[in-house]
Amino acid sequence: MSEEDEWKMEEEKMSNEEKAEAPALPKAAPQIYPVKKYVAELIGTMVLVLIGCGSAVMVNMAYVTYLGYNLGYIGIAFAFGIALLVMVYAIGGISGCHINPAVSISMWVAGKITAIDTVFYVVFQCIGAIVGAGLLDAIARGSPYYKVSFGLGQNGYGSASPAGFSLTAVFVAEVVLTFVFLIVIHGATSEKAPKGFAGLAIGLSLTMVHLVGIPIDGTSVNPARSLGPALFVGGTALSQVWVFWVAPIIGGIIAAIVWKLFK
Repeated sequence: MSEEDEWKMEEEKMSNEEKAEAPALPKAAPQIYPVKKYVAELIGTMVLVLIGCGSAVMVNMAYVTYLGYNLGYIGIAFAFGIALLVMVYAIGGISGCHINPAVSISMWVAGKITAIDTVFYVVFQCIGAIVGAGLLDAIARGSPYYKVSFGLGQNGYGSASPAGFSLTAVFVAEVVLTFVFLIVIHGATSEKAPKGFAGLAIGLSLTMVHLVGIPIDGTSVNPARSLGPALFVGGTALSQVWVFWVAPIIGGIIAAIVWKLFK
């Protein structure tokens, strides 16, 4: 073997040793394409409306039919909260599990998502809510006990409010309850929050605001959740749905501004 060959072998040996001693580079996180995030939001919102509003329909049917199945307001509140909780763990790693236009807009104001993602999130959330309400309507009509007057868990004020609350009271309630809900979301998903518990805190906070809000207006804090049932019920529900877009979005924006002050 020539002296030149020996030098080459020595260089290769040193190079291999350096590679072995070099620290391993972290693996890049798998890329999530935008369309996957948007579809995840659609599915999540569909589940929220189907389960949450579905529980409200079942309660209305139980009052009339005496079937022995009566969740009551507390059951409805937990249905919404549990639906959100499980979807946080199901799709949170894909889209963040906003499944609520007020959440997406609040996250945009806080600088956590882009404007284009915000627009598409809201569009797909609305589609998911409409699909969820449509499925609920089709299922409910399959029962001989169902009546159109039961509705689909839509929100309302005045005569459409469960306890007759006025427009002003409902508007204030929606702003405040959405603000509280979004403060919890911003806090639970912050870097300083304990890891792995965001879904639990967020789901319980939605349950909490429903416990107060259901007698007031059925609780929205989510424009898409209000839109889906309103489109199928029509009439008063559809004419009043603007309140459940404007008020929650205002509450979400205030929450984002306050959270930025906390940071």
